[in-house]
Amino acid sequence: MRAIEDDLTDLADEFDLLGDWEERYRYVIDLGRELAPLTDAERSEANKVRGCASQVWLVTEPQADGTVRFRGDSDAHIVRGLIAILLRLMSGRRPSEILAFDTTAAFNRLGLSGHLSAQRSNGLASMVARIRRDAEALAA
Repeated sequence: MRAIEDDLTDLADEFDLLGDWEERYRYVIDLGRELAPLTDAERSEANKVRGCASQVWLVTEPQADGTVRFRGDSDAHIVRGLIAILLRLMSGRRPSEILAFDTTAAFNRLGLSGHLSAQRSNGLASMVARIRRDAEALAA
């Protein structure tokens, strides 16, 4: 299994190839387009992430090997892209890895933090909090 830092380095390298913020913005949207859609049943209140201006759903699936798989979706293109980045970094990890990882530093490294609106930053924080809360519950 690849280390979370290796996946972050790969993402950072991809973002470094892009020029300005507009190119990065389009790339984030493209990443979101690659997410597998959730079923109507998975778009439930139980999977809804509170604190996001747009509709966001996260599905948490503990795996037999002790890792946890996350899947997600949103009704907003840029938010779908942010979900795709989070899932690329967090899905398939052990809860201890998730809890030890600094997502704020990761998004700073990708050059995204300074370009997100306050609403999107709050929504991202809500998604991270949900992932961390689920990881904490599984680690207990």
